Amino acid sequence: MKRYEKYKDSGIEWIGEIPKHWEVKKLNWCFKTIGSGTTPKSGDKEYYFNGVYNWLLTGDLNDGEVHETTKKITDKALEDYSSLKEFSVNSIVIAMYGATIGKLGILKIPTTVNQACCVFSEPIHLNYKFLFYILFSARQEIINLSYGGGQPNISQEVLKQFRVQVPPLQEQIAIANYLDRKTADLDQLIAEKEQLIKLYEEEKTAIINQAVTKGINPDVALKDSGIEWLGDIPVHWEVKKLNWCFKNIGSGTTPKSGNKEYYFNGVHNWLLTGDLNEGEIYKTTKKITDKALEDYSSLKEYPINSIVIAMYGATIGKLGILKIPTTVNQACCVFSEPILLTYKFAFYILLSAREEIINMSYGGGQPNISQLLLRQFKIQVPPKNEQTTIVAYIEQESQRINTKIKKAKQYINLLTEYRTALISEVVIGKIKVID
Repeated sequence: MKRYEKYKDSGIEWIGEIPKHWEVKKLNWCFKTIGSGTTPKSGDKEYYFNGVYNWLLTGDLNDGEVHETTKKITDKALEDYSSLKEFSVNSIVIAMYGATIGKLGILKIPTTVNQACCVFSEPIHLNYKFLFYILFSARQEIINLSYGGGQPNISQEVLKQFRVQVPPLQEQIAIANYLDRKTADLDQLIAEKEQLIKLYEEEKTAIINQAVTKGINPDVALKDSGIEWLGDIPVHWEVKKLNWCFKNIGSGTTPKSGNKEYYFNGVHNWLLTGDLNEGEIYKTTKKITDKALEDYSSLKEYPINSIVIAMYGATIGKLGILKIPTTVNQACCVFSEPILLTYKFAFYILLSAREEIINMSYGGGQPNISQLLLRQFKIQVPPKNEQTTIVAYIEQESQRINTKIKKAKQYINLLTEYRTALISEVVIGKIKVID
């Protein structure tokens, strides 16, 4: 890699030296407009219904080009809120707070924004794409300037005063073009590996589905299961409702939130659907007290190797195998103390039947599966020794595929790290990419 002939101290600690002919400027010297937006009164239909103006939220930022927004607002919103204005194409947007802090986007549509966005528009001394790469490489430094605890914030004023390195304009354009080419190549390689991981996951799902519905003997005689989605099963297997397969099927509840007696210094695990991970569960995000168990008869500790499924919301159908005794909230259904099933085979049955279970849900934006539906759900039941053999086969095959997935993810991580390092080295002048 080539380097510039002469360097000088930038005066910016995290950058160090920059090429001698480059300058350092505050961002507010580099743009005609640096601004933000607001949120029209939520629930007021005249600000949102049949909206025609793009309105960008930080969730729309993708560290790349932004071609659409999830929401739109009306003429009325622009009339009533003077802080709302449309920013032009090629403006750069950065998220100023919350979970998306530091996230970036390049506008490819005119759009208004909410108050969590800072927009750099109409550049004077900076090429917009070069600024994008600067802010991408400086993201951690910018986040380090934030204030606040659980909801860190960067103010517009801090961003306006943020100092950046500024080569001559033609050099900025050349650097941006070089990085566009190089990152496009790396992004293509990453996309190919992500697609490969998707294919591996599909292969694993197919293996599980085949093994738990047909067994692993290709020559076995089959019979009609009487269950439409399941089809034929081995002739010696049975069909049973889930409530015949477990001694206990139950749920839990949520102790009154805000009551410290139920949560402070809690000693009993309390599982939420967000803790479900499609595998073994060794900890919960929250705990509850003896007092909670005393006051709520619907709370009980379920034993190790119980199977948990989420009954509603965004996590509907998500699964977990308890490796700790735990209580649960009301969104969880727990299958414990199996009679006709090994716990692992029960897990794989529910995993393979997830789509069918979700299809039984009711409700609109918040679909629900009831405990009653789950109790009445019919499943295939092989002899227990065969269940053990099937589980061993699934886990052997899953391990083989997981090894491939792990290698692909490691390769993606290396490519991503190299991409980030390349952008950083080029935009601060450690690597020279022009003659």
